[in-house]
Amino acid sequence: MRIGIDARFYQEAGIGRYIRNLIKNLATLDSKNEYFIFLLDKNFDEVTLPKNFQKVRANFGWYGLQEQIKFPKLLRSYKLDLVHFPHFNIPIFYKGRFVVTIHDLIHQNFQMKRATTLNPIIYKIKKVGYDQVFNNAINNASKILVPSNYVKDLLIEEWKLDKDRIVVTYEAVDGKIFSVEKIMKEEIIDQVMNKYSIKQPYIFYVGNAHPHKNVEGLIKAFLLLKNDYPNLKLYLAGHDHYFWQRIKQEYKDEGIVYKGYVNDRELIALYKGARVFVMPSFDEGFGLPILEAFAMGVPVVSSNSASLPEVGGDACIYFNPKDVTDMANKIKQVLDDKSLRQMLIEKGQQRYKLFSWEKLARTTLKIYEESV
Repeated sequence: MRIGIDARFYQEAGIGRYIRNLIKNLATLDSKNEYFIFLLDKNFDEVTLPKNFQKVRANFGWYGLQEQIKFPKLLRSYKLDLVHFPHFNIPIFYKGRFVVTIHDLIHQNFQMKRATTLNPIIYKIKKVGYDQVFNNAINNASKILVPSNYVKDLLIEEWKLDKDRIVVTYEAVDGKIFSVEKIMKEEIIDQVMNKYSIKQPYIFYVGNAHPHKNVEGLIKAFLLLKNDYPNLKLYLAGHDHYFWQRIKQEYKDEGIVYKGYVNDRELIALYKGARVFVMPSFDEGFGLPILEAFAMGVPVVSSNSASLPEVGGDACIYFNPKDVTDMANKIKQVLDDKSLRQMLIEKGQQRYKLFSWEKLARTTLKIYEESV
């Protein structure tokens, strides 16, 4: 088969991690089929692939006119049997056979004016475009890959899709984290913590600050906890953008530390030094930081919403994300009970091993074969 993979998100955080691990594992598993990997110019030279994988320049930004008009022509020129789009932004003029990965339905289900920097008119126009592209993706794909049964069920219930067209492929912890962790022995972790002025004890969160992430709820729970734990801190990590700026302006308590973007070494140190990791989201298609925290040996307290219980299983303590007091009480429960913390750590260490990028790639390859 001649299989195309749209890898223009290659260096992005969420979808990029999915693409990188999928391609890496397909390259190990499959030497039979021909792959054409479509990349932006900025990523082209840094990507190395085996002989049956060919890089193709596709310097078309996502969600733009060039993606809709020029990208289909480029795809057709390679006479592909199948294209895998790892996101719903599929050119509506592309009529070849394709599969799509839908990571979540947050664009469709979590529409809030607070979640955009656009003026209302531009926002509505953009929303109409998103909806048209999304409809094209889910209605014309041969198969739809999703990271959880939660997303699968939403597609069946809300979009009336045939369940047989949707396949769950669970994601996993990026192997790069383990590679960096091996280098970072305890004394080096201590050095990193000192270098970045990380002071214990603290609660940790990593991710973006979009409204569906419920970071404000976590901050409010932390401020309640400070009454009993005056030395406790809350470390918040994630790319510094508009949503973080807005939260920083509103919440300036000295116990809250905004770390912004952190490199792998600092991320591992933050995980390993945390008393507890908290996942407060209202909505998540998967919730990978839960698995990362498990792998780094951190007890996890999580929202009971969306896909998070599916990922965390019995290795988390859960709270209602709409109830700040419940969140604070569940965090307090873990902070106060050393044996509970140890039990959660042990369960988490077993839980994350159930998820594998190799499994995802094997299932995806099978879907390719069934879709042509």
